[in-house]
Amino acid sequence: MGFYIRKSVSVGPFRFNLSKSGIGVSTGIKGFRIGSGPRGNYVHMGRGGVYFRQTLPSTRKTTDERENIEPEFSTSEIEFQAIESGDIRKMTDSSSTALLEEISSKANLPRIWPWVLGIGITLIIFCVRGGAPLWICGCVAVLCAAASAWALHADTMRKTVVLFYELEPHIEDAYRSLHAAVDLWHGCSQIGQVMAIASFTDAYDRKMNAGASSLSKLKRVNRRSSPPAYFKCNLSIPVLPGVERSLYLLPDRILVWENGGIGSVGFEDFELRCHNKRVAVPGGVPSDAVIVDKTWRYVNKKGGPDKRFKDNEEIPIVLYEEVSLTSKTGLNEMFYLSRTAIATTVREAVQRMAAAIKEREETQSDFIKCPCMNCDVTIEFPRHWVGRTVVCPRCEMETVLFKRDNRGDG
Repeated sequence: MGFYIRKSVSVGPFRFNLSKSGIGVSTGIKGFRIGSGPRGNYVHMGRGGVYFRQTLPSTRKTTDERENIEPEFSTSEIEFQAIESGDIRKMTDSSSTALLEEISSKANLPRIWPWVLGIGITLIIFCVRGGAPLWICGCVAVLCAAASAWALHADTMRKTVVLFYELEPHIEDAYRSLHAAVDLWHGCSQIGQVMAIASFTDAYDRKMNAGASSLSKLKRVNRRSSPPAYFKCNLSIPVLPGVERSLYLLPDRILVWENGGIGSVGFEDFELRCHNKRVAVPGGVPSDAVIVDKTWRYVNKKGGPDKRFKDNEEIPIVLYEEVSLTSKTGLNEMFYLSRTAIATTVREAVQRMAAAIKEREETQSDFIKCPCMNCDVTIEFPRHWVGRTVVCPRCEMETVLFKRDNRGDG
């Protein structure tokens, strides 16, 4: 109960009350009025300057009682920039031109075994439906199986490219180090390839994306990789697999393999850049990742959780290693590794390999190729090996290395 002076404006049966807190409206008779104002609904009664005012219960919940309902915002459009390599056909160096041409030409040779198998199945069906004796059907089936096996073997011999290496001690040591470094790469609990990235210039986008300054589209990389079809080498080849293309690290060059073709990058032109990056990781955190901080799905201006959003989950921030693989010929791949310092080890191994190759090139001549004398697959070898007898990695028979005409030189 109290005394106060107020201003009011009457419009018909309604009276609009003006106060510092806002505008209210009331109706009633002298001494008894019911109204609604900024502070809620009320009943007002009294005479002679003495008044009684009672606020009525409101169905609207107070700020503290309201549910955390997620507001609907019109999200601004985010523009992603793709991280992708150039035309793989332009990834080549002078020393790899002949090898790439040979691999491409053999890969384009048609396979004959599917046709032989199809013809054989057709003959078997024709014999069975024609009522031929069982022994004839059996003979046809055996002949068709033998023909298909021969055709498969012929395809393998025609299409396979064989690289044969015998490494000098310093090259072998560098290549072992490269193997060990790539094994550490494969040992990461999670490897993700960055397919596209967007940088946020709008504060609203940062607030709606856990306070991050950029957003990456990732695809998990399958760490299991197998040698390309119709490609043989007497060495185990370390591989850096990717989503669309993989890098095969040979002792003298890096082959970039994808479904649409093959390219080559020299170790001296291959560049690996890496640095640690704080990444907000919703969901499960890789077992070998280090959690360095936390954030929320939606953040306020101060970086804390925005309480206007329902189920505003807490998100761990982990330390990843961001790795960029580039070359002057157009290679451009980016990865996130769940363990740090791994890419640094790979970079040092690549640099050591490049130095070893440069040292060899200063003391030895280039490589040449010749066919195996038993299976006719191509073997690449150092020029000073001419006349040696080696075991072919394909047919496992001894063959003599020789120099062909200029068309066979590497």
